[in-house]
Amino acid sequence: MMLGSVLNPINSSMLAVALVPIGHAFGAPPSQTAWLVTGLYLATAVGQPVIGRLVDAYGPRPLYLTGTALVGVAGLTGVLAPNLWVLVLSRVLLGFGTSAAYPASMHLLRSESDRTGADSPAGVLAALSIANQVVAVVGPTLGGLLIGAGGWHLIFAINVPLSAACLVLGARRLPRRATRTVRPDSTDSHGGSGGVDVTGMLLFAAALTALMVFLMEPQAAHRPLLLVGAAAGTGFTARELRTARPFVDLRVLSGNPPLLATYGRQFLAYTTSYAFLYGYTQWLEEGRSLGASTAGLVLLPMSAGAIAVTAATGRRAGVRGKLLVGGLAQLAACGLLLLLGPGSPVWLLVALGALVGIPQGLNGLANQNALYAQADPARMGSSAGLLRTFMYLGALGASAATAAFYGQGADTGGLHHLAVLLLGVSALFLATTLADRSLGRVGSLGRRTG
Repeated sequence: MMLGSVLNPINSSMLAVALVPIGHAFGAPPSQTAWLVTGLYLATAVGQPVIGRLVDAYGPRPLYLTGTALVGVAGLTGVLAPNLWVLVLSRVLLGFGTSAAYPASMHLLRSESDRTGADSPAGVLAALSIANQVVAVVGPTLGGLLIGAGGWHLIFAINVPLSAACLVLGARRLPRRATRTVRPDSTDSHGGSGGVDVTGMLLFAAALTALMVFLMEPQAAHRPLLLVGAAAGTGFTARELRTARPFVDLRVLSGNPPLLATYGRQFLAYTTSYAFLYGYTQWLEEGRSLGASTAGLVLLPMSAGAIAVTAATGRRAGVRGKLLVGGLAQLAACGLLLLLGPGSPVWLLVALGALVGIPQGLNGLANQNALYAQADPARMGSSAGLLRTFMYLGALGASAATAAFYGQGADTGGLHHLAVLLLGVSALFLATTLADRSLGRVGSLGRRTG
């Protein structure tokens, strides 16, 4: 479970230090290399809940094995890419391929919890979170070392052995038969597939794709995309409210405000997190003139901080305190971005990285634990996939903002404009955490049932 779930964060974070070298290799500005980020997250934002729903219907094994095999294909495509857009295609394949492991893991945990009667596997959830945090924050350093050793192609090549390891372990260890929480052959009252709402999935994908393509290039000529997105979104809402077994049960979500709040916090937290990962890292290489390997090393304290915080707090069931501390640290880090310039000392860059590690170690873990307590057990796979979707919507928002503020280069002025936006996002995250009184019950419930 841990190895499969880290495929996405490792591919996300290694790319942070590779955007500038890839841009130089293909003669592409940041507004074009941003599609390497957007391609993966757009595919993942669509793929996570879709594959999560399929996991709920068919069990984790077939989806996990198919997805991790696609990761190997995507890695080879990236290594052999002759131009930037084939490289973007490989990132799209990576997005879909890495979408299976996390919903499969959460489904397995829920099934095991039902079997044993242990309702709060805080230790296993913490292990999953730590595994993701480790690779997410070590990724820039690892990526910098790989680029220094053999060029940016190596960050794609590493997916081949990772995919092979997942296939071997998955084939040996995943259960061959899983209890289906949804019957894929059932039929709803409108004659559609009850277990797998294909129409809802397609409308969801169309709405999200149209919106994000427009946000990446918000020009007058692309305004029809907003109409396409609005029409698809309206159709999606109508479909999900009518069908007996929807892809995203909007009726359940509307009656579950705590879960909706968790999704909103996930979006806000990761908008800031990924803006640091990509926007700040690009500035280190262009605005501060550090090499890819050096930039990766400067970000190492962020890795250590996130790992230490997650390890220290992972087994504690409470989430409200984690989110409050994470929100305050996030706000302070965004404020420090306004103090940076071309001559900023290395110690300040290192200190900022360590500070950023605190919210990266707390926010994702707390939201994951909150979802486990709030989601319908029969839809744990799709609910977990949707949590990842909101995470990647934040990544898409961060990518669009970075492309807009940097234009033709990651200069200090663009970084400061990005910092102002992130201050607003971080303040909203903190305000929604303070307003959500239901968070206090998550920890107390975990202690009673654990």
